[in-house]
Amino acid sequence: MKKCKIEVLKTTFDEELAKEYGCKGLGKCPMHEVGDTFSGDFAKPDGLCDEAWKAMYQYVFALSHGSDIFYYGDWIDKPGVAICSCNDGIRPVIFKISATEEVSTPPQQS
Repeated sequence: MKKCKIEVLKTTFDEELAKEYGCKGLGKCPMHEVGDTFSGDFAKPDGLCDEAWKAMYQYVFALSHGSDIFYYGDWIDKPGVAICSCNDGIRPVIFKISATEEVSTPPQQS
């Protein structure tokens, strides 16, 4: 199994939805900034938002096990890459997940 690089590409904020549904003072996600990077494989990287991990873990798992093209090749044109967002509908964060050559070390069983 290989590790994946997880990079924050973009943070967004839908003012219209926030005005109608959001809490007062809501803004862009406070968890991540453009350029943040993480190394992921079988477990959520420290510092990565739990909700973001829920939205991306299947792509990290697939890429770390050698998959390189998703959805019949009609989604991403670059092998070994997935672009996804967290599941926050008002202020989603967009991530790039890339396969690397770095070997992952599974946790030791006791």
